Amino acid sequence: MSDDDFDLWDDEDTDEDASAEPVFGTVEEFVVDYLAPMVARRLNGVTLTWCPDWWMHAEAISRLNAMWRAWENLRLDPALGMSTWWIHHADPQLHVLLDPDNGPFSACSPVEGHSEHPPAPLPTNPADPRMWLGTAFSSTAVAEQALED
Repeated sequence: MSDDDFDLWDDEDTDEDASAEPVFGTVEEFVVDYLAPMVARRLNGVTLTWCPDWWMHAEAISRLNAMWRAWENLRLDPALGMSTWWIHHADPQLHVLLDPDNGPFSACSPVEGHSEHPPAPLPTNPADPRMWLGTAFSSTAVAEQALED
């Protein structure tokens, strides 16, 4: 792999509309073609872990999608875009994703793959609907609908 593999800013392309087009068409393209080759780690399942079937984890999809969309936006900032992306998006998201104790891949193995027994979702109990009537906890439309009911 060379630096040319990651040369995603074409100096010859000065059309701002063209540069605003996404580099990657899907989160999977972003993960497979950019993130996975870029983020090389010793994945031993003890200090860091990953699931090759990352797309089977809802939390991972959400976090990776957020990383991808932030990357697509911040890559357009030639001054601080990538630094901002690494510090405020990639680093904290990867810290959670690769956490072998509490991350979404904690039951999986980078070698053996996806576990059929992932951690259980967070337990929830229904709240009293009146709790959400205040605008601090809901959108105005939700609050108005609750008042009408």
